[in-house]
Amino acid sequence: MKVAVRYFASVREALGSGESIEVEPGATVGSVRSALIARDAAHAAALHRGRAVRSALDQVLCDEDAVVGEGAEIGFFPPVTGG
Repeated sequence: MKVAVRYFASVREALGSGESIEVEPGATVGSVRSALIARDAAHAAALHRGRAVRSALDQVLCDEDAVVGEGAEIGFFPPVTGG
């Protein structure tokens, strides 16, 4: 099934604004992140597990165990701080 992946802030600077990818039914946000990390060096650097990256599913903040549905939009971005 197809999902849209969107990148924001420093992740967007590294990877561009986003892409459309195919995922297996029952995929989670975490499994999508893992698949992207495995794709190439740029994705690995921007999304690696040691880096604080937040995620959203259909524009709502979520944990990586959130299940992705057909046509979903997944967003990845660094934590936001104010000051």
